[in-house]
Amino acid sequence: MTRHMRQITRRGFVTAAGAITALTVAGGAAAAVPRRSGPHDFRGMWLATVANRDWPSRPGLSAQAQRSELLAHLDTAVARRLNAVVLQVRPTADALWPSPYEPWSQYLTGVQGRSPGWDPLGTAVTEAHKRGLQLHAWFNPYRVANHPDLSRLSPRHPARRNPEWVVPYGGRLYYNPGLPQVRAFVQDAMLDAVRHYAIDAVHWDDYFYPYPVAGEVFDDDAAYARYGAGFPTRAAWRRNNIDRLVAETAERIKQINGQVRFGISPFGVWRNAATDPRGSATRAGVQTYDDLYADTRKWVRQRWIDYVVPQLYWHIGMAAADYAKLVPWWDAVVEGTGVQLYVGEALYKAGDPAQPDAWQDPAELSRHLTLAHSYANVRGHCFFAAQEVGTDRIGAMARVVADHYPTRIRAPY
Repeated sequence: MTRHMRQITRRGFVTAAGAITALTVAGGAAAAVPRRSGPHDFRGMWLATVANRDWPSRPGLSAQAQRSELLAHLDTAVARRLNAVVLQVRPTADALWPSPYEPWSQYLTGVQGRSPGWDPLGTAVTEAHKRGLQLHAWFNPYRVANHPDLSRLSPRHPARRNPEWVVPYGGRLYYNPGLPQVRAFVQDAMLDAVRHYAIDAVHWDDYFYPYPVAGEVFDDDAAYARYGAGFPTRAAWRRNNIDRLVAETAERIKQINGQVRFGISPFGVWRNAATDPRGSATRAGVQTYDDLYADTRKWVRQRWIDYVVPQLYWHIGMAAADYAKLVPWWDAVVEGTGVQLYVGEALYKAGDPAQPDAWQDPAELSRHLTLAHSYANVRGHCFFAAQEVGTDRIGAMARVVADHYPTRIRAPY
């Protein structure tokens, strides 16, 4: 999931009606908070293809059916007054365009490497732009497969031709971030889309080194022995591997097309304050710096990325990770950097009976936007994900639109 280096300034908090909304934050009294609709705020939705999460609805549909479903998602974005779609085009070391580097995605035809008979990414870019939507191409750098069996991959898959690049972990396969040849290859594979399509941004999500799995070790011993000299710890070496991926990709994007932005959507907690005084007032079980070896704060402060979309997938008042505490933390992180801050919103939780009571309230998500609007550096929101933007289980998205999106607006830049 990142990446925009434009200087930002405080703007007025206004809507078409100049409305004022009351906000109650856990532990505090209701307060009148001005609500704004900025002229160039980011209003995005993620459109996930991995495991056919959002699109296509199932593998093996005809090209016409796949195209119709894709256009329906774009039309839904327009109807919800959004201005950007973040389309997952490389979910598992594969491609939703005719890539010379990697096979066609199995989520299209059901068979990895089989052509779907059309160009989904090319169509998405053209049709999104026709509708006044930005199209951000979403890539996952290192995930190879959601299973542990190399033999199930397409015979010409780079992972099968280079099995020494691959680490099995947690029942899945990953490229090893510690190998320089892997870092170069995944950049080449992703940047092919930048060279050949008029995408508006390269977008990464929260997966770098994999999330920890209890009782398992990510086996990069050989790579660390060969390339880890000079680092005080393996953790420092791993963070450097990811830092280099981010910095190198940023530079190469700008060399290819200076108009294409680079954005990342990390897990919402960099480090807890108990671990690092610079961290957030949270008690999260995962910290990106320590567990995913992703120094997300550094990427912002170094201005390697143009925008950041932290996944703040918790409700206001949650004890371990309070939305109301994380928004100001991220606001302070981007202050003075020119990196744009968009907040990742957990629309998928709204109305899910497995979620806490706060998520059964259709107004919870709207309260998030109201709170975020009181911070000068928050320049938009992105909703996970397209399926819920359309179905809107309890009307939470409709409430956001009614309260905050009175008209359609252009996306930033």
